[in-house]
Amino acid sequence: MIIRVRRIAAVCALGTALTALAACSAPQPVRAPRATAGPAVASASPAAGPPTLAPGPAGLTPVFEHGPRTGDRAVALTFDADMTADQGPRAARGERFDNPGLIAALRELKVPATVFMTGRWAEQYPRQARSLGRDPLFEIANHSYSHYAFTEDCYGLPTVDEERMRTDVERAYAAFREAGVPDPMPYFRFPGGCHDTRALRALTPAGVTAVQWDVVSGDAFATDAGAVAREVLDGVRPGSVVVLHCTLSAAPTTERVVREVVPELRGKGFRFVKVSELIGASGGRR
Repeated sequence: MIIRVRRIAAVCALGTALTALAACSAPQPVRAPRATAGPAVASASPAAGPPTLAPGPAGLTPVFEHGPRTGDRAVALTFDADMTADQGPRAARGERFDNPGLIAALRELKVPATVFMTGRWAEQYPRQARSLGRDPLFEIANHSYSHYAFTEDCYGLPTVDEERMRTDVERAYAAFREAGVPDPMPYFRFPGGCHDTRALRALTPAGVTAVQWDVVSGDAFATDAGAVAREVLDGVRPGSVVVLHCTLSAAPTTERVVREVVPELRGKGFRFVKVSELIGASGGRR
């Protein structure tokens, strides 16, 4: 499992993240949309906003890993749209940090999905970010702006200072809105999945639910789509959250994986949902 986590996290280490100078010049942050949480989980009604988990012990940011293990057999496919500041020149030279074929496949197969997007990705691909954000099949969630790690020793990533953690998250929301994403979700995925009590405390004022996963696809830098598909098919259980990527240069097999996995899981009685539905059905599971 550790090996597979490192493999998916390897995409996080592509290039270096924003320089300290760029971080210091961040614009005025914008608050994430925040749902009103009850004792366990907020209502999923439009009036209440998206469901979020109640704060954890001592008011810490809550962490969600999977939904209920019930006969409902719901599963959420999630896709990390990773990009860091120094990758802009590489994108200008033709490297693809997006994956239009994957998004087309999800639309063709009618698969709801949650995209965890960095602010830098939204700035590089504003039309795609806007298209995803306005498509009811998808929901956009936060994967940080800078893609700095929120803990030390996180797969070689540079780290963001504790006092700038909240600002980094809110700067990503500002980038989404600048790109035209109307309603980004109050969900956050830590770069590399790395977090600790200090990071959870720092993000409490942002009002987000941290979303991890229980199924590692291993699509980062993979060349064998069949092997990645088997990882997913072997790992999925009712309520699972599967982590994949929508960066073509770093995860070139993901479209083929989706085209194989989706019919297989549907044939086994699974249905695909967004993370928000799993959180709403969790009854406060953390």
